[in-house]
Amino acid sequence: MNRLAALLPVALLAACASVPKAPPELDRAAKEFKATPGKANLYVFRDESLGAAVKMSVALDGAPLGDTAAKTFLLKTVAPGKHALVSKAENEDTLEFVAKPGENVFVWQEVKMGFGSARSKLSLVDAASAQPRVAQCELAVGGNVPLPAAPPAAPAPATEPAAVPGT
Repeated sequence: MNRLAALLPVALLAACASVPKAPPELDRAAKEFKATPGKANLYVFRDESLGAAVKMSVALDGAPLGDTAAKTFLLKTVAPGKHALVSKAENEDTLEFVAKPGENVFVWQEVKMGFGSARSKLSLVDAASAQPRVAQCELAVGGNVPLPAAPPAAPAPATEPAAVPGT
């Protein structure tokens, strides 16, 4: 029994939280960091391995945005203006930001040591620092976060109808 009790914390530390991931083509498109005309893109990222066993919930303006795990990010197109982002762990950390049309807003969701479980802290990060960090993560989706729209497929080539003899 003592051996099992000693191995339990090691097993818990080795476990990794999992969140649903977007298809690779959507992950690649998100990492192009293209601004959305008239809107802003919000990136919430966790680029650390610390807290790998912890899944954290994120809410935007009072509505669930999604869950993050180690080395993942969420992407949401938002209207310009003031917004409130909340990270839920052992604590709730709130970050208010103003989104401007055509810009990308990057928020780092940092995992901190807590009393009984992990805590989180949200921080705005400039684009030059954030983009390489987001590039090391995977786009997470699921819950109340719909899959981003896939790039439009190329139209099928038009074919001429077969000629009818004698016409």
